[in-house]
Amino acid sequence: MSEKSTPEQSDSAQSEVPPFSELGIAAPVLSALADVGYETPSPIQAATIPPLLEGHDVVGLAQTGTGKTAAFAVPILSHLFDTRAGKTGNAPSAIVLTPTRELALQVSEAFTSYAAHLPDFTVLPVYGGQSYGPQLHGLRRGAQVVVGTPGRVIDHLKRGSLDLSALQHLVLDEADEMLRMGFQQDVEEILATTPDSKQVALFSATMPNSIRKIAAQYLNDPREIIVKSKTTTGANTRQRFLTVMHSHKLDALTRIFEVEDYDGVIVFVRTKQATEELADKLRARGMSAAAINGDIPQQARERTIGQLRSGAVDILVATDVAARGLDVERISHVVNFDIPMDTESYVHRIGRTGRAGRTGEAILFVTPREQRMLKSIERATRQPIGKLEMPSVEDVTNSRIARFTGRITDALSSKDLTELRGVIENYEQSHDVPATEIAAALAAMVLDGKPLTAPPIPEPVAKPRGVGAGKPGSRGDRGHGPGPGRSTYRIALGRVNRVQPGAIVGAIANEGGLTSSEIGHIDIRSDHTLVDLPTELPESAWHALKKTRIGGELIKLRKDTGRPGRSDDRGDRRDDRGSKPFRSKKPFKSGDRHESSHDRGDAGRKVYRDQGFRTGKQAGRKPRTKVAGRKNS
Repeated sequence: MSEKSTPEQSDSAQSEVPPFSELGIAAPVLSALADVGYETPSPIQAATIPPLLEGHDVVGLAQTGTGKTAAFAVPILSHLFDTRAGKTGNAPSAIVLTPTRELALQVSEAFTSYAAHLPDFTVLPVYGGQSYGPQLHGLRRGAQVVVGTPGRVIDHLKRGSLDLSALQHLVLDEADEMLRMGFQQDVEEILATTPDSKQVALFSATMPNSIRKIAAQYLNDPREIIVKSKTTTGANTRQRFLTVMHSHKLDALTRIFEVEDYDGVIVFVRTKQATEELADKLRARGMSAAAINGDIPQQARERTIGQLRSGAVDILVATDVAARGLDVERISHVVNFDIPMDTESYVHRIGRTGRAGRTGEAILFVTPREQRMLKSIERATRQPIGKLEMPSVEDVTNSRIARFTGRITDALSSKDLTELRGVIENYEQSHDVPATEIAAALAAMVLDGKPLTAPPIPEPVAKPRGVGAGKPGSRGDRGHGPGPGRSTYRIALGRVNRVQPGAIVGAIANEGGLTSSEIGHIDIRSDHTLVDLPTELPESAWHALKKTRIGGELIKLRKDTGRPGRSDDRGDRRDDRGSKPFRSKKPFKSGDRHESSHDRGDAGRKVYRDQGFRTGKQAGRKPRTKVAGRKNS
C-alpha cells in the first residue's frame, strides 16, 4: 500500500481539518451536507475523501463511529454527479456491502440524505429477512447505488436480478465484521464478479490477515489511511443502560418517565416510521410527545422544536438525522430507545443534554442480543455505563402517589376552597357519609379510572436448565420439557432435508419476529425438527411462519403433540406422515450453497453466532450447501 497516514499524523491534523468546501466535493452534495448540519469533516472523512475523489482505491482503518459512511458516500455521489452517470437499465453504478441489515438501512438513509439535491437519484437496500418482491421491483426499476448484505446480494446475482457489469464503485463497510460473521467466501465471490476497472474502498476497525489478503488481491495500489478515534462524552452527563426485551421497551420507557424527574426529553429511534408510532403510543398513555424525522417539512420541524423549548411538548421522538444540530436548553434526558448502530451516533445523541455546564441524563435500552454494541460504546467513549434497574411496581406506585398527593398539597395552598368546603360539609351531613369517603370519590373522579398501583411487566421467560436444555441444535435429553412459558413446536424438515440449526433460528427470528432468547432447544431429527418457542405465539408470528420456507420447503410449524400429523388449531393441519423426504435431482457440488444461508442468513447467522454456534470453516466443516437445481423461495 503506497500511502499511509499514521495515527499520530491523523490526530495532529484534526485541529487543521479543512472545511468540506475545500475537498473538491460536488456542489449539490455540499448543499446536502449543509442541510444535515455537517460543517467540518471528521479525520477519517478529511483523509479519505480526497484520494477517493482522485480515483484511488482506499483502505480505511478506523473505529466504528468515526464517520466512515460520509467518507465513502460523499466521493461516490460527487463522482456520479460530475460524470452525470444516470440509470443504466437495472445496473447500479455503486454497491456497498455491509455485515447487517440494520447497517444496510442506515447507510441507505445516509446516501439518501447526502443525495437530496441530486436529480433522479435512487438508492436501494437489499438484505435477508425481507421479501424479495420489493427488492426485485427496485432492481428492475434501476438504482444508482445498491446497499446490501453479502448473502442477499449473492442471491440476486444468482437469480440474474442484479447486474454488476457497469459497476464503478464498490465499498466494503466494516469488512472485519463481515469476515468474522462468515461472509468471506461471499465477499470474494462478489468481488470476482465485478469489473476490474472499479474503484474499491475497504473500511475496517482492525487489519487481520484475511483483510490484508483481500486488499492485496482485489484493490489496486490502495492508499492506507489510519485514524485513531478520540470519541468521548460529556462529563456532565450521567450514562445508564437498561437491559430490556424489545417487546417490553414501551412499558419500560413509561415506567422510567413515571419515576424520573425530567424536564424535556429526546427519545431516539432508528427509523422514520418508528418516530410516529412511538409518539402516538406515548400520547395514548397521557404524555406530551411529538415526532420529528426526515419526512417532516422544515416549517413543521421548527414548530415542533419551538413547542419543546416552550414546554408545550415534553418528549420529542426523533431519528439521528432529524435531531442533528438540535440544541434545546431544557433537555434533561436523552433516551436511546433503539441502540445506535455506531458509537459516533451515540455520542451525538447524548450530546443533546448536559450542555453548558448543565447536568444531563442518558439512558440506553439494550436487548440481550445487543450487549456487544454496549461494550463497543464503552470502549469508544472510554467511560463505563452504569446499569439501570427496571423501576419496580412499588417504585412506580410510590411515584404516582407522591405526584397525586403533591397535587392535593398545591390545591390546598393555592386555591380558595371556602365554597367547595361548604358543599362537602353539606353532603357529609345530608348523606351521612364520612369525609374520607367523599374525598376518595372525588379522587377517583380526578384520576378518571387511572390506578395508582402500577401493573407488573411480564418477566422474560427463563431458559430451562439441564442437559441439552436451551441450546439450539443440541440433542440432549428432552425429558426436562421446554420450560415455563414455552411449548415444543414441530417443523416438517429434518436431517434428510439437510437443515441446519442456524437456518432454523434465522427463519424463525426474521420471519416470526422472535428474538434469539425466545428460541430455545432445537432437536433436529430424521424427517422433522422439534423447537421450543413461547407457548403463546402472536397471531402475526403464526401467520408469517405459515409461509416461511427453508431451502425452498415450507417449515409447516405447528404445536408438537408427540404424534405426527396432529396440529394446533392455528397451525398447518396437513398430515406430514406421508410427505416424501426432500431429494435433490442433482448431486451436491462443493461450490453450491444452501439457500437459507443467504435468504435467512444475514440475520440468521448473527442469531446463530450469538447462541454459541460456529458456522462454516469455524466449525471444522465445509460451508452449508444449496441443493443444485432447486429455486430459492
